[in-house]
Amino acid sequence: MFRVVVGHSDDPDSENAIAEVLQECSRSLAETIPQAGILFTAIEFDHVLILQRIQNAFPGIELIGGTTNGEISSILEFQQDSLTLMLFASDEVEIHSGIGRGISKNPALAAQEAIAQAKAKTASSPQLCLTFPDSLTSNGVLILEGLKQSLGDVPIIGGMAADDYTFTKTYQFFQGEVLSDSIPVLLFSGQLLFSHGVASGWTPISQRRRVTKVDGNVVYEIDGQRALDFYQYYLGEERFASNYAIHALAVFEDRDRFYLRAPNGYDQQSGSVKFFLDIPEQAVVQITDTTRDNILSASETSLKNALANYPGVQPTAALLISCAARRRILGTMTREEYQLVKTHLPEALPCCGFYAFGEIAPLVMGGQTQFHNKTFVTLLVGTK
Repeated sequence: MFRVVVGHSDDPDSENAIAEVLQECSRSLAETIPQAGILFTAIEFDHVLILQRIQNAFPGIELIGGTTNGEISSILEFQQDSLTLMLFASDEVEIHSGIGRGISKNPALAAQEAIAQAKAKTASSPQLCLTFPDSLTSNGVLILEGLKQSLGDVPIIGGMAADDYTFTKTYQFFQGEVLSDSIPVLLFSGQLLFSHGVASGWTPISQRRRVTKVDGNVVYEIDGQRALDFYQYYLGEERFASNYAIHALAVFEDRDRFYLRAPNGYDQQSGSVKFFLDIPEQAVVQITDTTRDNILSASETSLKNALANYPGVQPTAALLISCAARRRILGTMTREEYQLVKTHLPEALPCCGFYAFGEIAPLVMGGQTQFHNKTFVTLLVGTK
């Protein structure tokens, strides 16, 4: 047995919202007791109260989650300022949580501590890791390195906790605790079947070039040319200055596949361009562009890829993670992301997700996990 249920409420009152969600989940669970869960909420809720209510309803539940820039579910589809809860109950799949604290001091170590804590609860080898770290206090690439060191080839799926696009503070959830500067993880082992899909909708428009001078997330030179001049050569000074954030850099993992890095500022004097996440030195890169139609089409592609890769007959649930930058560009069309996805899923399939400040997934099944910007990630799970 592997049962997954979802609750979702857009009531602005924290007490009413979590009461509605728990009632919805309990009705779907019937007499089944959930062992784990994922909670996504808007930043303005009373998170302490919400976690207390969940713990009271399901004592000892292995719960993680975080704050968001928008919430998604099969109940209310896309919403702003809401909360959604996904619960897992199974006698075939083990699910255990862990927490790493103080990621700003040592992100790799905090990630390793989170994995060690979750692993200590079981003798089974993990098959899948979910994580929703703080996006504002640390280096996501270093967090991912720590996770990989502890997990080896285990796929990692997740997204960075977000706020309402003020980039002020995010919160992470671990059982009954509301935290910042932390990394919660959920490890799945046992008879789990899963697949994922990744797509962005951004298309390369420049020649391929190699990063020749970089310091973390600040690129100084591409093929010996100032990074700013490289961008302006293809976009023009005016177009770059007014719209540079849209033109993410494609960073190639191999000849055909790339992940995205979103620009986050530039310096005229040094000619450098700053990005939200690190870019490796000697990486092959291209400038990209997109349209709203391409962004929406990519969410559908992500889901189709996950369905095509699913190793069983039919998944039990879907986890959807989209980027806050996608939502910002789509504007009033944002709700169409989920509406496109749901047309390819069974009507009763539980779905849950959120808009993140960075997405985590391998580009392909069996590949190395990467950090992404501006990307839509679909995860399908089940046992059949």
